[in-house]
Amino acid sequence: MLSNKTKNLRSFASASSWFDVYAAFSTFIMLLRTAFNDLIPRQIRSFLVSKLEAFFNSQPNNQISLHINEFWRNGRDENELFFAAQEYLPTRITRTYKSLKVGKLENEKHLNLAVDSSEEVVDEFEGTKFTWKLDENSEENSRHSQKQAFVLSFNEGNRERVLDRYIPHILKTHEAMKSEKRILEIYSWSPYYEWTERELSHPATFDTLALDPELKQAVVDDLERFLKRKEFYKKVGKPWKRGYLLYGPPGTGKSSLIAAIANYLKFDVYDLDLSYIDSDSDLMEAMRDVSGSSILVIEDIDCNKEVHVRSKPEQDSESGEVSGKFRLSNLLNFTDGLRSGGGEGWLIIFTTNHKEKIDPALLRPGRMDMHIHLSFLSGKAFPVMASNYLGIEGDHPLVEEIQGMLEKTQVTPAVVAEHLIRNEDPDLALEALVEFLKQH
Repeated sequence: MLSNKTKNLRSFASASSWFDVYAAFSTFIMLLRTAFNDLIPRQIRSFLVSKLEAFFNSQPNNQISLHINEFWRNGRDENELFFAAQEYLPTRITRTYKSLKVGKLENEKHLNLAVDSSEEVVDEFEGTKFTWKLDENSEENSRHSQKQAFVLSFNEGNRERVLDRYIPHILKTHEAMKSEKRILEIYSWSPYYEWTERELSHPATFDTLALDPELKQAVVDDLERFLKRKEFYKKVGKPWKRGYLLYGPPGTGKSSLIAAIANYLKFDVYDLDLSYIDSDSDLMEAMRDVSGSSILVIEDIDCNKEVHVRSKPEQDSESGEVSGKFRLSNLLNFTDGLRSGGGEGWLIIFTTNHKEKIDPALLRPGRMDMHIHLSFLSGKAFPVMASNYLGIEGDHPLVEEIQGMLEKTQVTPAVVAEHLIRNEDPDLALEALVEFLKQH
């Protein structure tokens, strides 16, 4: 039997040996860390660390999945995230995929690709890869009478990145895609006291608009500020709207500018004919149905007798009661956004050929914030028309000659356009326009 003293000595030796091992290992780790930091460049160190993290994070045990069903709340409500992913994921499909769905819609020019349930889609965001799979026959879908679901798989360490940044990125991208593909509508107020709609097919854009370049850029800059300042308007307690007055002679491009603005903003257009408005209640009904993120247009405001005649309430000679005719004050209140129910994001455009005939109350800032004078065609704007109508790009002696003549002649873009379309040969068309301008 070993004495207690011998046992204690052996225990002490064993503990001492473990301490020596630990000390040696700690020293080795310190030396290794020092060598790693001192001898290896920072860029290579970062690369190695990221690869090690990716390796350990890619292990199957760390993978989690999000199921994004087509419908939400027991199959009654459409899941916006599902449809966002449905539109977003085909943009991530490359030529390496072997199984795809393809189709074409009636109103679209290009073929559409869609995710096939037999193929995974890998998307990369902020240097991290995410795997998507379309599940068309899951047990959960069957239980809730749902047709499809997307399964998003990722490493558990990326949970916050997915929820805080990746999914919002998909939703934001989808909104931009919808805006780009959206078919705009133009609504007209009818004698039957309702809005009738048709497709806004006017092709005008700021690239094709024959407008003085400085004025064109000023309008674009103003529209951009309007789009970006939604929160600012809310902060200062003002309706998020902007008022434009387009004025100038007939044929100077007011309608084309409105179409270009609509195509630029991707806003629908509501064309309100005040001659069909018989009372304040009619005006309220029309304005209430104007949706947010749209353009309200009231054309030829100077020619509209309702605005002038009905500026004050009319009184019946026999009963002494105020008639139901709408008043200018109510029109102003509605355009101010104080009594409208149409939401926010309005652009309100008045057009006129005679600015001087308009009631000053309509012209003050806050109602008509930007007054845009559309005058006769300038020499600076003519190259755009030569490109649009004749396909002429770059320098051309006749184009330069016409530019000089337009600076001395008052002629509208509509008149010039009419002369340019009379001849398919560019040189002959320009020569005819030169002769016209000499006689004008």
